[in-house]
Amino acid sequence: MRPALSAKRDLNLVEDPISLATIKTSATAEVRRENGHFYRPLPTRFRHNGFDYEQIHREADLAIYRQSWNGNKHSAAFEVISIRRHDGFRIDGRFVEPAEVYPNSEAWGTDGFTVMDKDLAFIRLRKLA
Repeated sequence: MRPALSAKRDLNLVEDPISLATIKTSATAEVRRENGHFYRPLPTRFRHNGFDYEQIHREADLAIYRQSWNGNKHSAAFEVISIRRHDGFRIDGRFVEPAEVYPNSEAWGTDGFTVMDKDLAFIRLRKLA
């Protein structure tokens, strides 16, 4: 027979319901816009063309991502972007859900900028706002 646990110890076994709700939130969160569409948000971290990107700031449709090579944050650049969206589309018979998108290379200089200094990235963000 197992010995009964003390009341104090029993409370430690019960997890905080708020933290449980946080843990159980969907990894595919959606952003709802005023037109009623739901958009899959941009990831806060991703890897592309050998670079690691980490979102360090976001306000509304503007964001700053730290761009590093092989995780070397000491030689990082910063990308200031204006977030765009697509309303979904079909490709090869499959439907791609509506999502936020990072500016492509053709939009660089208009919707995206690379700067080498974090403070300059915030200045550029203010100019876009």
